[in-house]
Amino acid sequence: MSSLMKGTAILTIGMFLSKVLGLVYIFPFYAIIGQENVALYSYAYVPYTIMLSVAISGAPIAVSKFVAKYNSIGDYESGRRLAKSGLMIMTLTGFLSFLALYLLADPIAHLVIKDEEQVVTVSQIAGVVRWISFALIVVPFMSLARGFFQGYDHMEPTAISQLVEQVVRIIVLLIGSFLVMRVFNGTAQTAISFAVFSAFIGAIGGLISLWYYWRKLKPEFDLKLQSSVSSGQLSYKSIYTEVITYSIPYVFVGIANPLFQLVDMLTFNTAMSNIGLAKVSDAYLGMLNFTTQKIVIIPVMLATGFSMALVPAITNYYTKNQHGALMNAMDKTFQVLLFVTLPAVVGISLLSTDIYHLLYSEDAMGSSILAFYAPVAILFALFQVTAALLQGIEYQKWIVFSLLTGILVKLAINIPLIEAYETKGAIMATAIGYLISITINMIVLRKALNYKSKMVIRRSILIIALTVIMAAFVIVTHKLLVMMFGVAHTKMLALVYLVICISIAIAVYAFLSLRIGLAQKLLGSRITKIASKLGFRG
Repeated sequence: MSSLMKGTAILTIGMFLSKVLGLVYIFPFYAIIGQENVALYSYAYVPYTIMLSVAISGAPIAVSKFVAKYNSIGDYESGRRLAKSGLMIMTLTGFLSFLALYLLADPIAHLVIKDEEQVVTVSQIAGVVRWISFALIVVPFMSLARGFFQGYDHMEPTAISQLVEQVVRIIVLLIGSFLVMRVFNGTAQTAISFAVFSAFIGAIGGLISLWYYWRKLKPEFDLKLQSSVSSGQLSYKSIYTEVITYSIPYVFVGIANPLFQLVDMLTFNTAMSNIGLAKVSDAYLGMLNFTTQKIVIIPVMLATGFSMALVPAITNYYTKNQHGALMNAMDKTFQVLLFVTLPAVVGISLLSTDIYHLLYSEDAMGSSILAFYAPVAILFALFQVTAALLQGIEYQKWIVFSLLTGILVKLAINIPLIEAYETKGAIMATAIGYLISITINMIVLRKALNYKSKMVIRRSILIIALTVIMAAFVIVTHKLLVMMFGVAHTKMLALVYLVICISIAIAVYAFLSLRIGLAQKLLGSRITKIASKLGFRG
């Protein structure tokens, strides 16, 4: 378990920092390009993310699973052969994906624009899609390298390369868009085109950091290769058949959220036009698929870290028939996931007005969408983790089935719900689709492993109770602040309110969870030591 938690911690910290950076850059970028141009930026990223996931083909997880499996039986040669040949294949895959997205830019733009009253035009969308497609040349190559490191239980290269990639991308994006808009008085389309092209430059930075780790760790890999025992000479055909079997479900896991966003991108404007709201359609979709989504996705980073670290560990337990360890890993994963994400999403919902004002602008619609959208983050996290568990026990086909079922439900009900409830209808359709996918995953896990845990149920009820108490403190505190100082119409006052409310929320939740020993049980020995010094008993 310590190895699982250590790997999870490294990936989670790396992803947390990456996600924070991915949120922080939006504030100055939003100020540079203006709210009216946010939709154009988001239109480029949804098809890019889907094409990227297809190009990567689940490489990090699939390769880490393959390498971990054969390393566990002492066959280090098979993983090395996969890495050597796979890098060439991923380079070709990346170039073909770039070419496909570049050529499909116009058809994609025509699918999105449904009404002449919309603010964004077909040519603008096609232009930014072409610029972002260049990143596809580099990223697939990088993803396979990350998977190889993870297979050896080296999570640091993935975490650091993701950080470097994000930092380089953001620096280029902000400087480039600022120069275009404020120094050279260029158009928003030019600034956004440069901004999306920064994904390519950031990927180069991430690749360089991975090269550094390869040079650093190569002696270790070579030493293990010399002691490799043969599990039977695997042909390249058998190697790639196994990897593709692993990767196909993770193509779907990787594009789960973008696919739901794609459904909104293709149907939202139609539904809004049907009810006479075409003029605000681009702005509302920008809030749904970009500004609020960037905040909502932050709590989900824990699930992403767990799913990446979980697959090799679960595969190891399952291969060695260590049923008890497997059940314990699953129990702890679900509990920690809920322990962290539930209070986070509740806090975001309660403080949505001040959060949206501070990060973007004072906008009633934006804060309303954020408050309604935040709880769905729990479903995003649960889907990723349940999918990772199914992948670990060789039930990959059910991931594809569950996700496609959820997407089809979303597709069927999206337009009617949007016509009835506008933007909130799209969120409701997403939540229903994810609930169906998660339910299918849990049914399969229960049937395959006879998994059922009264402990998880009891702890979940306890976590919900703690969150309710925390929420009550936040609501009372915020109301008192508004009574004393009024509604926060300035960013500074919004920041003050958030600092006070968040501090109280963390203090209350931490105190209660430490007082009853829940935090110590879920977060390990280090938290237990800290709690003991503070006078809490586990």
